[in-house]
Amino acid sequence: MEIFLQALRLVFDPYVLSVIFFSSLFGLFVGAVPGLTATMATALLVPVTFFMPPVPAVAAIVTATAMAIFSGDIPGCLLRIPGTPASAAYTDEAYAMTLKGQAETALGAGLWFSAVGGLFGTLVMIFMAPSLAEVAIKFSSFEYFWLVVLGLASAVFIGSSSVVKALISLLLGLLVACIGLENPAGHPRFTFGVTDLLSGVELIPMMVGLFAVSEILRFMVDLEPPGKILKEKLGNVFTGMWTLTKKYRWSLLRGSALGTAVGIQPGAGADMAAWMSYAMSKRFSKEPEKFGTGHIEGIVESGAANNSALAGAWIPALVFGIPGDSITAIAIGVLYLKGLNPGPSIFTTNAPSVYAIFMVFVLANIIMLPLGWACIKASNKVLSVPRTLLMPVVLLFCIVGAYAVNNSLFSVGVVLFFGVVAFVLEENGFPVAPAILGVVLGTMLEENFITSMIKSDGSPAVFFTRPIAGGLAVATLLILFWPFASWLISRSRAAKSAPRASSAP
Repeated sequence: MEIFLQALRLVFDPYVLSVIFFSSLFGLFVGAVPGLTATMATALLVPVTFFMPPVPAVAAIVTATAMAIFSGDIPGCLLRIPGTPASAAYTDEAYAMTLKGQAETALGAGLWFSAVGGLFGTLVMIFMAPSLAEVAIKFSSFEYFWLVVLGLASAVFIGSSSVVKALISLLLGLLVACIGLENPAGHPRFTFGVTDLLSGVELIPMMVGLFAVSEILRFMVDLEPPGKILKEKLGNVFTGMWTLTKKYRWSLLRGSALGTAVGIQPGAGADMAAWMSYAMSKRFSKEPEKFGTGHIEGIVESGAANNSALAGAWIPALVFGIPGDSITAIAIGVLYLKGLNPGPSIFTTNAPSVYAIFMVFVLANIIMLPLGWACIKASNKVLSVPRTLLMPVVLLFCIVGAYAVNNSLFSVGVVLFFGVVAFVLEENGFPVAPAILGVVLGTMLEENFITSMIKSDGSPAVFFTRPIAGGLAVATLLILFWPFASWLISRSRAAKSAPRASSAP
């Protein structure tokens, strides 16, 4: 009880509440502007958090990302341009409703069910994270090795439509993770004599370049305006939401549960949760033929999934120090900077701060309703900001933020370099997310492998003989080899049916 009261005092401090409010406005703006992502909002907030205590620093990231994920629905619904990748799954559905004169229903559903799904994921995080911490105490370098491999495998084989391109992107990320001093000998690796690379590539400047600068370059190549927003007056967006909640209660529960489960999986995130949930909604719907024509059911389920995934992604981030998505990858860096080192011990050494983070999640999803309503009302003005004015300001913010990380011009070069790399990759159909996860998890993978081999005197058998490690090994190998096994099964079935087809009269 004492810990809970301490957490309350931490969250309901006037300074923290003001940080939550202004971060919410920032997140709503970033998400509502086409081309700007929730990850970009997080990366741009990092330099600001340097001057904050731990709780408001984390609160700024949590509230901004939750708001950005929701507000990405607004340009998707009105312009058929998703504001964030998580909104892309049901953009066509929402836009079809807009063309039918149901824009307020589509936007209201996106707002209402995003908040409900976010609260569901938060409750799961509150009740599951301490339990997972107890299990995590039993983890050693052997289990962490398989956990990292599992996250990398899932990012490639589950989260991408093109396995080969995702694998290439992942390998590029792992290559970047190798830059710096070799473990454990301390020999410079891929530094080319550049002393700034001895400590490796800085994560924050790299991610700002990958997400923000690449979007600016894409805008420079395509100067076409995003389109004209519909000027119809929006009514009360909350009308009929309770009726939809009762009608699609199982869709809401299914989307929230799936989103949380996908978020917990390292390497997944809100984007994958939204796509998987939309596909599941269509699969189990009683009216699948209506999907794509402006049917609200897919928006209900996917909208709940993408925000519940945000809370789910924080479970492996807090308990294991492994990012559930690119947003928590940045958040983990902030946690370390503020002395809130992720891991099982955080629930004992920094319990008030952890429960304060839980409360921030609850508060963020509650205030999403009034602030989201105001954002929808002002959507015409928000979306009419000329990109020719916005993008130069964003680029300036990226450069200043990158310089602020280490007060180094080299970080600015890192931002620009990786911005060009991300632009080239995405223009050729290569996803950027696996590369980021490769960088984040690559160092952890190498450290745990080297440590485990030293412990076992060079014997790899220990990776399979320990109970938890063995279970994780089986799960990882199943994910790794399932595409190949599925291909073999389909090929054998085709071979068996071929003689029957040829012998038929």
